[in-house]
Amino acid sequence: MNRSPTLSIEGKPWGNVALIALLVVLAGGLLALHTGEWEWRDPGAERWLLAIAVLAAWAGFTAWTGWSRRRAMHSQMLSAPSSGTPQGEAVLIAFASQTGTAEQLARQTAQSLQLAGMAVSLIELGTLDGDALMQATRVLFVVSTTGEGDAPDSAARFVTHCMRAPLPLGQLQYGLLALGDRDYDDFCGFGRQLRHWLQQSGAHALFDAVEVDNGEPAALRHWQHYLSLLSGATELPDWERPDYQRWQLIERRLLNPESLGGPCFHLAFRPMDGEATWQAGDLVELGPRHAPDDVARWLAAPPYDGDVLIEHDGRRASLRDWLAGSHLPCFDDVRGRTPVDVVRDLQALPHREYSVASMPSDGSLHLLVRRMVRADGKTGLGSSWLTEHVDVGAEVALRIRNNPGFHAPPDRRPLVLIGNGTGLAGLRALLKARIDAGHSRNWLLFGERQATRDFYHRDEIEQWLRDGHLARLDLAWSRDQVTPAYVQDRLRAAADELTQWVSEGAAIYVCGSLAGMAPGVDAVLREALGEVELERLREHGRYRRDVY
Repeated sequence: MNRSPTLSIEGKPWGNVALIALLVVLAGGLLALHTGEWEWRDPGAERWLLAIAVLAAWAGFTAWTGWSRRRAMHSQMLSAPSSGTPQGEAVLIAFASQTGTAEQLARQTAQSLQLAGMAVSLIELGTLDGDALMQATRVLFVVSTTGEGDAPDSAARFVTHCMRAPLPLGQLQYGLLALGDRDYDDFCGFGRQLRHWLQQSGAHALFDAVEVDNGEPAALRHWQHYLSLLSGATELPDWERPDYQRWQLIERRLLNPESLGGPCFHLAFRPMDGEATWQAGDLVELGPRHAPDDVARWLAAPPYDGDVLIEHDGRRASLRDWLAGSHLPCFDDVRGRTPVDVVRDLQALPHREYSVASMPSDGSLHLLVRRMVRADGKTGLGSSWLTEHVDVGAEVALRIRNNPGFHAPPDRRPLVLIGNGTGLAGLRALLKARIDAGHSRNWLLFGERQATRDFYHRDEIEQWLRDGHLARLDLAWSRDQVTPAYVQDRLRAAADELTQWVSEGAAIYVCGSLAGMAPGVDAVLREALGEVELERLREHGRYRRDVY
């Protein structure tokens, strides 16, 4: 966000205009000299004037050709579908930039999706009209805010022509990256206006809006996390590597043996350097590593000595250690290269995100992680490393990330907590925070596959219910009956009580699966409370989600 009004002429060839004007003036003077209309006392003046005119002509021509080349490249990049993917399936990326930051992030967004094999089309928001938007199916908006909550100058046409009233956008799925500055009262003002207008127009959010304070790297990594979910590519490189700290895995316990779903583990960590603190609702960013056997197989092929020590970027480690935390190169790309050359060109594995499941008062940081299995039958790199390959007692690279959008309410208001699967992690931390604060008006709705296998932290939750820390507990088990029951079904059945809780000031927090659960719960909330009321809750921070 700009701190003061600015005049932006980015992308406009004003310098070329000035050079051409100078060229015209000088040429006119030269012509007048030759025709006798000017009389010069200095006999060398004509030669100087001619030299200046030639120089101006050359500068003007160079600037014009450079500007033309940049414009051509700009036009080419504004429509850049990935090869092999039909243009009609392209994700539209619309940006509104005042100083160029939003445009840069939009281009990085496009590049990330292209790396994942998706088609994209990049466009400035001010050139997007209502007809095109009504035909689009997926749009990612990357917008900044200028002044006191205003749209960038380049988006003025879109605001005037499209946002005056809602459009029929029921077919549209969208994502929103909003840039702002918390020093201003109307933080991300235009981004929030755009989100409100899209919701009024019936558009459906692909995921929750990401708001960025002054280019905060952690928020941008969260946006990249959503891009990975959208594209299905978990190995997209980080735009900026997290500043990890040294932590130690101190406990790993399987919570659901013989489950019909993937195995879920309770993991506990402690910092190796000093103390650490966090709030309920915060996230961790964790640097995954390859399984030792995978690294050993790679080293055996060229072959390389994995124990050779290599110093790079101020760090000294073995080749084996460098490879463990990086994308393993193709053998053809390293043939004949030295270990130093290999390390220099390595690309670090991207981070993984998890919801914190504990409070500092528990004495350690807890996670709830499911070992994921991909469509090809291989296990997910990050989850398999955490749940199978890293030894208890070993060091891990981990960073706590503040997530204020999912922090517990500071007062005693009622709290409705809804989630499924490993989403229980974030809800568990919130419940612990509420219990520590003496707030007992808590309602938990949780869903999984089987009650006998997948009721994570069952003893703890049932004890909370007996002790009065939980006012109500609703459980949904999708595989325990002929007709599956999901958490949104339990919520619909309790619609009258939900309405009563909301009328008494309750906040609603949702944590868990972005596919299935989150949109299902959102639909039930709209049925029970109405579109207007749910949007009011969102605007007042009483409807919050941590979905993935």
